[in-house]
Amino acid sequence: MRSADDAMGLTAYVFPGQGSQYVGMAKDLFEAHSASRALMEQADAILGFPLSGLCFNGPEEELRQTKNTQPAIFLHSVALYSAMGTEPSMVAGHSLGEYSALVAAGALSFEDALRLVRLRGELMQRAGEEHPGTMAAIVGLSGEAVEEICREAASSGIVRPANFNSPGQVVISGSVAGVHKGMELARSRGAKIVKELVVSGAFHSPLMESAQEGLKEGLARTAVRDARIPVYANVTGEPVRHAEEIRSLLYRQLTSPVRWEESVNNMARDGMTACTEVGPGKVLQGLVRRIAPDVATAGVDKWRDLAAAAAGAGGVAS
Repeated sequence: MRSADDAMGLTAYVFPGQGSQYVGMAKDLFEAHSASRALMEQADAILGFPLSGLCFNGPEEELRQTKNTQPAIFLHSVALYSAMGTEPSMVAGHSLGEYSALVAAGALSFEDALRLVRLRGELMQRAGEEHPGTMAAIVGLSGEAVEEICREAASSGIVRPANFNSPGQVVISGSVAGVHKGMELARSRGAKIVKELVVSGAFHSPLMESAQEGLKEGLARTAVRDARIPVYANVTGEPVRHAEEIRSLLYRQLTSPVRWEESVNNMARDGMTACTEVGPGKVLQGLVRRIAPDVATAGVDKWRDLAAAAAGAGGVAS
C-alpha cells in the first residue's frame, strides 16, 4: 500500500462506531468497485446471511439491531479502506470502530474481525436484554465534573462515564435509575444539553460484563498479530502495537470508557496533521475538529468520496 502521508505531516485514519449506520450504506461501493463487491459477498458467506442486502435495503429497524449494526458498519468501513489503497501512519476507531482500525493496521484479518464483531454485537444485544440500561449525552460539563456526578448518582444505581468524546461532551451509561439520577444532577450543575440516547443497552458499563466474558472466549480463539502501525486504544488513549496487549484491551473495552478525546490529542502529539474518517457518517470528523482544530479533517463514506480522494493518488483499483 502507498503511504497516505504528505510532506507536511502524518495522516491518521479513524473508523466510526455504532450509530453511524444508515439504510443504503455501501450500495454504491458494491455497484462501482469489484474488489469491494467481492469482500461484501465474502462477508455474506462467512456470516451465513445477506448482511450486504441489509446494508443496502434495510429494513431500518433490523439494521439498527446491535447484532447487525456492528458488522454492517465494520464491513462498510473495511471495504472503503481496502479500496483506498493507502496506509496511514496511525489509526483509531470509536468503540466498534477499533476493530476496523485493527484490520487496517494488520493486527486482525478481515475474516476473523468480522466474526468477532458479529459475536460482539450478539453478546452486547443479549446483555442489554438481560440487564436493561440506558445512556445519556451530557454537553457543557468537564469530564471531571461528569465523573463526580456519576459517583454521586451511584447511590441510585449503576452509572459510569462511557465516552469521553470531546471537550465538554461526555456520555454516561448504566442502569435506568442511575443514569436518570446522573441526568438530574447534570442539569442542576449547569449542563447545556442532557439527552437520553436511544440504545439497546448500557454500553461501556458494568452491565456489559456478561458480554465481556463471552467476548473473552472469542478473542482466545482468534489470531491477533502485532500491528504494523500504532493503534490508539479506546481504553487508554495511547498507541498499542503488541498482539497480546491488543487482545487484552479489546476485552477491557466492553466495560471501560472510550477515551476518544485522549486518543485524538495523543495522535496530534505524535505528529498527526491530517485525519480521514473511513466509514459511514461524519461523527468523528466533528469530534476531531473540536479536539484538535489544527488538524485537517476529511471523510470517505461514498464511492464518490473514494474516487475524489484517489484522483491525485494514482486511482482506485477496479
